[in-house]
Amino acid sequence: MHIEFTQADESHVDALVELVNSAYRGESSKAGWTTEEHLLDGQRIDAAGILEILHKEDSVILIAEDDDTGDLLGCVHLEKHDSKCYLGMLTVNPELQSKGIGKLLLSESEAFAEFWDCGKIYMTVISVRTELIAWYAKHGYKNTQEKKPFPYGDERFGMPKVQNLEFTVLEKKLS
Repeated sequence: MHIEFTQADESHVDALVELVNSAYRGESSKAGWTTEEHLLDGQRIDAAGILEILHKEDSVILIAEDDDTGDLLGCVHLEKHDSKCYLGMLTVNPELQSKGIGKLLLSESEAFAEFWDCGKIYMTVISVRTELIAWYAKHGYKNTQEKKPFPYGDERFGMPKVQNLEFTVLEKKLS
């Protein structure tokens, strides 16, 4: 498999919605280790959310495609905030997880952030996702100890199955 990284456009919206929701929610997400199925019901993203990201200034969705088949393998949302870059929605097809695609997307994201002249890259992760936080720590991301509230009541981000969800902020200094 040869992976090509490009920026998503409106032609990718439906495939991105399907990919992201399949990796985080529902039965299909259980094939991978990034599932939030035990924490949240409902969708992770919809077409309007993808379009909002695509149309926002200083915001891109990088996609990883199989150059031979054109299949969408993964994606990541990047958004420039002054001298920092926000990384979100890092997604790999659940059936292809643990094959290095996420690591490649992370590396590509960091290179893109440096292209934007960002000195740091940061993200928010649901704080009880200790295995995911550990994966990011292995790749140089530090827990800042900063917490952000989960958007309870906003079904665009899912319907919580548990109480007291919050995000923790992870950050990495770039070269």
